[in-house]
Amino acid sequence: MADKIIFATGNKNKMREIRDILSDLGMEILSMKEAGIDKEINEDGKTFEENALIKARAVAEDTDAVVLADDSGLEIDYLNKEPGIYSARYLGEDTSYEIKNQVLLDRLSGVKKEDRTARFVCAIAAVLPDKREFVVRETIEGYIGEKPAGTNGFGYDPIFYVDEYGCSTAELSEEKKNEVSHRGKALRAMREVLKKEA
Repeated sequence: MADKIIFATGNKNKMREIRDILSDLGMEILSMKEAGIDKEINEDGKTFEENALIKARAVAEDTDAVVLADDSGLEIDYLNKEPGIYSARYLGEDTSYEIKNQVLLDRLSGVKKEDRTARFVCAIAAVLPDKREFVVRETIEGYIGEKPAGTNGFGYDPIFYVDEYGCSTAELSEEKKNEVSHRGKALRAMREVLKKEA
């Protein structure tokens, strides 16, 4: 088994979360950039699972490490599950999340709380050195609040509220968020797969 995991992302926030949760595998965990892999990957899948696999396979071509990739996003039921797989590219890739969040709040203006249901979805794909592939998917259910709150998260966290905690995911502590978030849950599910298969 390889002693390295390369995670197909350049996102520093994600890498921190990933290292926290996978630290007990006893493997070095590198981002694509840290591993010296630089390639444009065309994510043209129709689902989170497909996009995660596209990324993992593309990076696995260049290494014999374990490759992990995730695809995650926000689904808002009232908006036909938008932004969905286009969450990162919603309104254009260079649009700030402040603007994205405000547009979503504007589109939900006047919609009652029970119709503002939403979830964060995370699919993580693994390609092992022997080319076996595994995919896990996890979610966290919540709703879109009336206004942004909190500074602990990133992306859509300030507008995504969880009833159980009575706050947005950007108001949760990092430990709590890792415990309950879609990515936290998916990383732990993938950790179990790797312990068993690797």
